[in-house]
Amino acid sequence: MANPTVQVESLKQVLAAHSAPAADALALAEPDGAVRCVACGHRCLVKPGREGVCRVRFNDGGQLRVPQGYVAALACDPIEKKPFFHVLPGAEVLTFGMLGCDYHCGYCQNWLTSQSVRDPKAMAGVREVSAERIVELAIEHGAGAVASSYNEPLITAEWAVEIFRLAGKAGLRRLFVSNGNATPEVLDYLRPHLDAYKVDLKTFDERRYRELGGVLGNVTRTIRDLKDRGVWVEIVTLIVPGFSDDRDDLRRMADFLAETDPHMPWHVTAFHPDYKMTDGFRRTTVDDLLGVVEIARNAGLRFVYAGNLPGRVNGGEETACPRCGATVIRRRGFTVLENRLGAGGRCPDCGGAVPGVWS
Repeated sequence: MANPTVQVESLKQVLAAHSAPAADALALAEPDGAVRCVACGHRCLVKPGREGVCRVRFNDGGQLRVPQGYVAALACDPIEKKPFFHVLPGAEVLTFGMLGCDYHCGYCQNWLTSQSVRDPKAMAGVREVSAERIVELAIEHGAGAVASSYNEPLITAEWAVEIFRLAGKAGLRRLFVSNGNATPEVLDYLRPHLDAYKVDLKTFDERRYRELGGVLGNVTRTIRDLKDRGVWVEIVTLIVPGFSDDRDDLRRMADFLAETDPHMPWHVTAFHPDYKMTDGFRRTTVDDLLGVVEIARNAGLRFVYAGNLPGRVNGGEETACPRCGATVIRRRGFTVLENRLGAGGRCPDCGGAVPGVWS
């Protein structure tokens, strides 16, 4: 059996060979050769020879080095799988991912890539590829967008921007699928190259967030900052029984989202046991999800979606016009069954505008 320590060290050597200097905006010089990394909310002070919390951004002789030139996962999927329900319905999106994360969620469904630099059981492979080739593949597969996902894209922001610059010139939309542990600096860096951002708002309990390696306040600030910068935002919350299903927390979360923007879509999705949370945790039921949908609608949110239980959530996958209530998009799981939206996202029945990125 291979030595786990050797495996991790070998992977670090591979990643060091696939790295480049950090963007100046995300690496602030500190005394004695240290660098303050501002790519995520941890704002790590990285001393020479050391790594940040993510373990993929590291200080080499006073220079912050960051991932570049590879993928650990690459796939063309329905955009609804990200999930984005108000961005190019029915489109394909070429999704790329690297390695590493600034969180350590015990239920991560992408743990093979996100936890590979801290968990020897999660050894994902690395494949060299250029930004140009990723955009070419998106075009070859008829995708309408490219997305950075599978690991935490904030910690590989420079690579995403390199791809997004080319994708924008090719007429593709550019998407981030993230935990939202951002900083104002990284959002300013991303903004010229970004069309939509999915934030994974995991819970509204500070203690639970700390268990995952995050800070709730960083994520709520990110959501507000994205809205202030004019980025289209959709929110996802995985409803984990016994972890993120407290009704009072969910009411406070719904109130926060409604106060920020009542038209911002909120996806509440069903959990299945995975990674380190397989024993003692049950699957989310239909009733669990529909209870959260009711909380959200009572708070004034106009677009609430119940996910991961296709065809079983009493219309919870459909988009309705906020003016007249007519169904304008019907879905089952990741499949769009019918899209009645007119030009510019207008309801065909009343002419009301449905907010989103439709073209």
